[in-house]
Amino acid sequence: MGIRKDRYKAMVPQVVAPLTLKGASTPTRHESPASHTKHKLKFTLPGPMTIIDTVADGHYGDRVKMAFALPNCSTRKRARYRPTESTSFSLTRPAFNVFMDEVPDWGIKALERAAQGLTCATAVHICLWLRHQGQQLTGRRRWAANGGSMSRFFPAIAKSSIQQVAIECRNSKVPLDLLALLTGKVVQAGVIDVASDTVETAEDVVKVIDAVSKFVPKSNIVATTNCGMAPMRRDIAEAKLAALGAGAKLARQQLG
Repeated sequence: MGIRKDRYKAMVPQVVAPLTLKGASTPTRHESPASHTKHKLKFTLPGPMTIIDTVADGHYGDRVKMAFALPNCSTRKRARYRPTESTSFSLTRPAFNVFMDEVPDWGIKALERAAQGLTCATAVHICLWLRHQGQQLTGRRRWAANGGSMSRFFPAIAKSSIQQVAIECRNSKVPLDLLALLTGKVVQAGVIDVASDTVETAEDVVKVIDAVSKFVPKSNIVATTNCGMAPMRRDIAEAKLAALGAGAKLARQQLG
């Protein structure tokens, strides 16, 4: 079916009956990385609006109704797993910048329902519509061109119970002044471009953090990659993550 407002076609699963939970994999996935580090962990899950954009509705007859059925499953799933304060959950929302008019209407409410009951930090990742079918540049132009629409739902996110917002900032043409609308939120600023094999330097990372700090208090900035870590050669991925760490350390030294 067509997804992201029919921008490209994809084979998708189909909902043919009421959504129910059969099992939970999150506890197992947490135990493995937690055994290797004492640092904080972040788990990323797709949000309701994104899921319904990549699932065919053969039961509910209403995509919004189906979206609100999903958080019910998520809540029961997490009831079997109690994340600690050293864990954060991030709900990724590539659909947010596609269905911008629907975000303030019901998208954020569905997001809050999905995060209901969590005692750890909660975040939303607003992904550019990117890197699919060679449409990366189009996605960046769309973001810049739709600043007016995004300025509508950024204040809505600021008023939500979600605590952190992850935004792609490195090579993404994001109008950084929009970040000022995320009042009171921790901003996970993407300082590493995962759509390029070019390895950033620590200085490159500092430049992005400095630019973001013009609109977000430094105490509310967390340096991260643009969008997880896309499949790439292991040596490149490791070099990019090393640059991320070195750049964050340098930024603390230079920017205070």
